[in-house]
Amino acid sequence: MSPSLRQQVLRKIPKVDEILSRPEMADLLKVHPRAVVVEAVRKGLERLRSEILKTEDLSDLDDGIFSFENLYPLFQREVTVQIQPRLCRVINATGVVIHTNLGRSPLAPSALQHMIEIARGYSNLEYDLDRGDRGSRYTHVEGILCRLSGAESAMVVNNNAGAVLLALNTIAEGKEVIVSRGELVEIGGAFRIPDVMKRSGAFLREVGTTNRTYIGDYQRAIGPQTALLLKVHTSNFRVMGFTADTPLQDLVQLGKENHLPVMHDLGSGCFLDLSQYGLEREPTVPEAIQTGVDLVTFSGDKLLGGPQAGIILGKKAILDLVKINPLTRALRIDKLTLAALESTLLLYLDEKMAMEEIPTLRMLKIDRAVLKRRARRLLRSLSERIKQKTTPVLKEDISQVGGGALPLQELPTVVVRLKPVDLSVNGLEEGLRKAEPPIISRISKDGLILDMRTISDEEIPLLAAGIEKALAKTAESKAHRA
Repeated sequence: MSPSLRQQVLRKIPKVDEILSRPEMADLLKVHPRAVVVEAVRKGLERLRSEILKTEDLSDLDDGIFSFENLYPLFQREVTVQIQPRLCRVINATGVVIHTNLGRSPLAPSALQHMIEIARGYSNLEYDLDRGDRGSRYTHVEGILCRLSGAESAMVVNNNAGAVLLALNTIAEGKEVIVSRGELVEIGGAFRIPDVMKRSGAFLREVGTTNRTYIGDYQRAIGPQTALLLKVHTSNFRVMGFTADTPLQDLVQLGKENHLPVMHDLGSGCFLDLSQYGLEREPTVPEAIQTGVDLVTFSGDKLLGGPQAGIILGKKAILDLVKINPLTRALRIDKLTLAALESTLLLYLDEKMAMEEIPTLRMLKIDRAVLKRRARRLLRSLSERIKQKTTPVLKEDISQVGGGALPLQELPTVVVRLKPVDLSVNGLEEGLRKAEPPIISRISKDGLILDMRTISDEEIPLLAAGIEKALAKTAESKAHRA
């Protein structure tokens, strides 16, 4: 195909001003800002240009693609894309309960309601109602955190990486922090504990080996520049086999003997013993505090089941220093996070209520019989057309906890497997991903998996409708390409 011929075809694309001058565009310009409509036209024409450049045989192109009737729906879609929020609700059909890419833990109804109440007006965020004077935003959750954990003091920042950064900077800036080599974890998104430590201004002193670290390794590393003994819970992986780990209580005792504070980064903090619900044993926040450790840090949006937050608990003398660190201003959380976190924490005053009301905990312990009923309900909701096009089957499978928590835990689950008859599995997955609301699934071999563990009863009709539309669009797209 000669370049000159391709240029002749490209010159058929109408100009932006030509499009905007058409009377049919008046309706769009009345409803939407001119800048939005202009950008939609530009992008729509650019899509047409790209399509022409990708076409090898230009004789396949119909002149109708240049018509206003063909282009107008494209401009409308581009306008819609611009005015709709990019952050949207999705249906999580992956079975990964604490899915980092999908926003981690969904919030409890009481947390959502409290956020709405705080967001719609003013609040006592930094106002002491008793004294009628300026207050601290941290006091709203400090009392409940201390009550649940047994700690002397508490504060909250924007996430656990921020909590670790703030604590290290306060205690050990310009000095050494001793930590086991086997605990220098990457906490997700390529953020690594050594990198966080470096930014805090503290110097890393590694001890032990990847698989074995003894109390003597810490003891021999202590020197004049030592400011802190740090223990990091490897919540997102396990080292198996020939291993040795220094218990937190032994490290606390060593710290007392050498007048050094000890900090424990729990990562995914949990207030309840989940082993009684058939889950893997995970160290709890109260257990860590009971060892006498000086500081404990953990996330609010993992096993806790609340909003993204970094929680710092511990001895009051140290927390008082952390609270006045200038970095707290950069790392502080907003009123909506505080509202969601406070409501979530209040649920923990009644363990039974916490397990039922907090979505993450409820999904982790849900009975397989409930999942099977949910799967059968989905199968009944599928139209005959879907059943002919996908051969849906109810199967048993395994879900994951996710979010860097309980990495060895396998959660027996029930899934609906869709095997397309005349479409590709990848094509169906893409179609579901582009549905409204988007449905995020997973592919296993030659089938598409919809895991009932992370799908609510209220989402079943949306799921069935999404599958119907995805199949129709995927088939339409396939026919268009043919």
